[in-house]
Amino acid sequence: MSRWQRISYEYTMITLGVVLTALGYNWFLIPNKIAAGGVSGIGTVFHYLWGWPVGVVMLSLNIPLFLAVTFILGPKFGVKSVYGAVSLSVLVDVLAVVTGPVTTDPLLAAIYGGGFVGIGIGITMRFQGSTGGTDLAALLLHHFTDIRLGQAVLVIDACIIALAGLVFGPELGLYAFLALVVSSRAIDLVQEGTGYNKAAYIISEYPEEIAREIMNRLERGVTSLQGIGMFTRSDRQVLMVIVSRREVSAVKDLVREIDPRAFLVISDVREVLGEGFKGM
Repeated sequence: MSRWQRISYEYTMITLGVVLTALGYNWFLIPNKIAAGGVSGIGTVFHYLWGWPVGVVMLSLNIPLFLAVTFILGPKFGVKSVYGAVSLSVLVDVLAVVTGPVTTDPLLAAIYGGGFVGIGIGITMRFQGSTGGTDLAALLLHHFTDIRLGQAVLVIDACIIALAGLVFGPELGLYAFLALVVSSRAIDLVQEGTGYNKAAYIISEYPEEIAREIMNRLERGVTSLQGIGMFTRSDRQVLMVIVSRREVSAVKDLVREIDPRAFLVISDVREVLGEGFKGM
């Protein structure tokens, strides 16, 4: 893939993410007064208070935030981030003219709206784009206070949801919180994938035999890590192997067969990139 083809593909995917996000707002969240944090949440509140278009409010908040972050913290965002934030603001208002709500049930709206928005933002972020909003404000809050970045995002979103609860009532505030949880989970799924693999750590008196059998039978690579038994102060090899979920039983049986006294730890691995697994 040439450089221009790669750039075109990345902007196409960012655009897809922005479209899904805008649809989540217009089909589900905004018509049902669910302000699930971010500048879109402020835009939703202002829309119902004073009739202002949500996209215009989003853009009017994002522009000074981008400028403030650039002036105070230096240029942290590229063209993709500006493109994602501006195009989302425009699409929210454009699609509002041609689309209507899919449901008037606030529970369905919170779940499906949060899902659409989360998937859309996740796709945008996966290709180094951004929709602006809360993340920008959180960077500034983190810079001027001791609050960590993740906590800053949580504080800002909580304040916006609290504002929505005051304006629309506590029940819609709770639905807004539900939508935020769903969208956060959807972002994680898009960013990290849904396929859980397993990491096995093996401490045994027979590391060479176990490693050889894993490589021969399962055709998985094995990495030897140097460890020290703190009780005995003796050097030990710790074998690490990444396997799929269906291969876990085979690893257990293989280790038990060679060394029933081996120490075996198996943990979840969210995403594995490289040979034998997903490509980079």
